[in-house]
Amino acid sequence: MNMALVERVSPTRRRLVVGQTFFDPDEATVLAIASGDMAALRAFAREKMPRMLSLSRRMLSDPIEAEDVAQEVLLRAWRQAPNWRPGGGRFDTWMYRVALNLCYDRLRRRREVATDQPPEVADPAPGADLVMLQADLARTVVGAIDNLPPRQREAVRLCHLAEITNIEAAQRMGLSVEAVESLLARARRNLRVSLADLAPCSA
Repeated sequence: MNMALVERVSPTRRRLVVGQTFFDPDEATVLAIASGDMAALRAFAREKMPRMLSLSRRMLSDPIEAEDVAQEVLLRAWRQAPNWRPGGGRFDTWMYRVALNLCYDRLRRRREVATDQPPEVADPAPGADLVMLQADLARTVVGAIDNLPPRQREAVRLCHLAEITNIEAAQRMGLSVEAVESLLARARRNLRVSLADLAPCSA
């Protein structure tokens, strides 16, 4: 634990850090990045890049675009670090929201290009109808997640969007693994209800 960084955290948060109980695990790193620590920035990029790439690939189905999105998220994180105020929310939650918005923008541009400029020859890229469906489906699912109760929403974002283990999610949320699994089970039940219209109709 870098005590120089701990001292820069508010007294209440500092007690949580020193006591090794739950706090935002990115807080000290973000403070270091804000102070110009390039080593902290490189370490942060190594940790976050794989998860940003994974999320973007699932959304876009294009590894090149996914890499562009992941790099843009990290660039924005570097720019945002000096303005970040501890205690207002998790930094990586903000990053995932930025990544989702960037993916939505790209899906929307695909739809606009596919609609306005239909290809004259067969094109292996997704057609306008498929791109529109992908974008609408992604918005619907994320909207349903956003409407979950706060703790259920956080558990789903960590375990499914961020793709971390239940053990890691429990550490970040300050809960037991059993409590996280219970939150996920309730969240899945709620999502099944809210997304019932998306289920295929039986013959």
